Amino acid sequence: MFDILSVILLLSMGISLVRFLRGPTLSDRIIAFDVLGIMGVSLLVILALYFQRSIYLDVALVFSLIGFLGTTIFGRHIEKGI
Repeated sequence: MFDILSVILLLSMGISLVRFLRGPTLSDRIIAFDVLGIMGVSLLVILALYFQRSIYLDVALVFSLIGFLGTTIFGRHIEKGI
């Protein structure tokens, strides 16, 4: 089950990476970057469950907080500048 979920997440991350690299606008690239971060956190949680290591959950929490702050800062920059 974990193998199937990991493969699906990695395929989805590949599709989002293509959108990040080829996005026509800056907004598309920022959204794709945010989606990549969310999928990365999801993959870390799946790995934490698979290997039964709680340290991966701590890393996922920190990574999600940094991703949220980064997306918020980029959004404010696009909207009206920092």
